Amino acid sequence: MRLKGRTVLITGASSGFGAHFSRIVADAGGRVVLAARRVDRIAALRDELAASGAEAVAVAMDVTDEASVRAAYDAAEARFGTIDTIIANAGVSGPGRSTDVPVAALRGVLDTNVLGLFLTVREGARRMIAAGSRETGRGRVLLVGSMAAVAHLPGEVMYCASKAAVANLGRNFAREWVRQGITVNVIQPGFVLTEMAADWFASPGGEKQIAGFPKGRLQPIGSLDEPVLFFCSDAAEAATGAVLTIDDGQSL
Repeated sequence: MRLKGRTVLITGASSGFGAHFSRIVADAGGRVVLAARRVDRIAALRDELAASGAEAVAVAMDVTDEASVRAAYDAAEARFGTIDTIIANAGVSGPGRSTDVPVAALRGVLDTNVLGLFLTVREGARRMIAAGSRETGRGRVLLVGSMAAVAHLPGEVMYCASKAAVANLGRNFAREWVRQGITVNVIQPGFVLTEMAADWFASPGGEKQIAGFPKGRLQPIGSLDEPVLFFCSDAAEAATGAVLTIDDGQSL
């Protein structure tokens, strides 16, 4: 499941899953396109990867803005040529009881987690198809969902709904592009210790939530490495439309 010869665009690459996936893709030999709004962070990560011998470029991208998405792809292609692999990872949450959470927070979740993912993947697929993915069969798309798609999380209702939408988008994209040489799959992780969730899990409420998980812990982020590399690799030619929950048993 080496990725040598592949160019992988990763959204939300400035922290959390995105930064971690960027490192494992680079370690597997892939060229890495780091896409995020926080340009200073992805520039630092680009320098880190380059110091280890990897090929990487940092591109500014706001996934909710179609013009920004297109500009990011243009910048990436100017450096590496056509992107043949996408890890659509950018996501946000809007915590709060359903009766209290502001509309602006709800729209922010939907704009990033659903619309932003759609715009990112659509733009990439258009370019893969134009570059001949139907003939090469090399197109790979991996959507990062969440076990929230199949769980009940009070205070995260819109987040759960958005991740259920990600799973549905993945299967629909897969069906639509199955003859265009593009595979589309979804992974649904559980809660991992990332920057976005660190404050919550350090609080009494977060500690109680962790204690309630079947294994009484947060999921190790490294548990996602092999599935991510598989779905991005040539070995995944026959895998499309899969929705794989890898959550340390948290949704049980």
